[in-house]
Amino acid sequence: MKVIKIDKAEWTQAVEALRESFRLFGPVRQRDYANFKELATGETPELEIQNTRLSPKSLVFPQSETMMDYSLDKEDEEQGICKEAPKDYSPRAVLGLRPCDAKAMVLVHMNFDNGDYQDPYWLNLYNATTFVGLACDTPCRTCFCTTAGCGPYHEEGLDLLLSDQGDHYLAKVITDKGEALADKAGWTTDGDAKAMVDASAAAEGKITASIETDRLQALGTLDLHGADFWEDISFSCINCGTCTFVCPTCWCFDIQDEVYGKKGVRMRNWDSCMFPIFTVHTTGHNPRDTKLARLRQRFMHKLKYFVDKYDKGIMCVGCGRCVQQCPVNIDIRKVSQTMNSLDAENFCAVQGE
Repeated sequence: MKVIKIDKAEWTQAVEALRESFRLFGPVRQRDYANFKELATGETPELEIQNTRLSPKSLVFPQSETMMDYSLDKEDEEQGICKEAPKDYSPRAVLGLRPCDAKAMVLVHMNFDNGDYQDPYWLNLYNATTFVGLACDTPCRTCFCTTAGCGPYHEEGLDLLLSDQGDHYLAKVITDKGEALADKAGWTTDGDAKAMVDASAAAEGKITASIETDRLQALGTLDLHGADFWEDISFSCINCGTCTFVCPTCWCFDIQDEVYGKKGVRMRNWDSCMFPIFTVHTTGHNPRDTKLARLRQRFMHKLKYFVDKYDKGIMCVGCGRCVQQCPVNIDIRKVSQTMNSLDAENFCAVQGE
């Protein structure tokens, strides 16, 4: 395990050195909240921020993305031909994303890169990016990452992991991409590996929230789908979609054509299973035409369908964003506890099965 010491007095200089090789992105304040954005010349990531309002997922999976463009001009010899829109796939580095957000990228990657389908838009941006994480030494009260397959010092999906040690950072090199970035930044001083291990243990001890998931895979899908608790859970839901837009593991999108004059573009935009028109067929039929059905779909996907399909745990990393930002206080931890505690045997008996 290679651990590097980075003096904070040299941090700004190192960031500027990285600009010679990477487009840089990081968390910055925007009024009363913070989000990830591309860093302008002279701008450094604000690493004292806990969690950004939105996850850095948008850096690899943009909220709106032009996929192709085309001409409708009859005098254009390429009329009606869709051509891939120009993209910048030059090397990029994301500085300061939390381990939970990096783990979320790994989960989303399973959807966009698998044996059946490889999404070039995701893959090109993902492969062009070096992920420099920042460990969570002061987790939010709503964080439950340690019981969601993650943790304050989790390394999965990261190339380099920083730990704040007061007057300096410790950086653990995880991949070859991480080592290459460290070399370009001029980080060469050996650091204290034990200090990083101790900091990890201390950070995990500060996580007080948790999620119960141990029985989800064993429970029957139809038993959970037909359970009577969904009506109570969905009662207050207003189908605003906030939970899906702030979630780092949601990957639903819609594709639309936009035409202006004789030019058109085909765009991919984030969508949400919580929206009433999400599943409307061209016939007008909507198989999930109630908010109960839509809310159930969201939680069944996160906590049951994904679990059964991939056998990689739940489709959640415990960042707590949906808990913080749901306007009607629907809590995925409580929903999971309700699902996890379902007595499948008694439920089937009640249903007469």
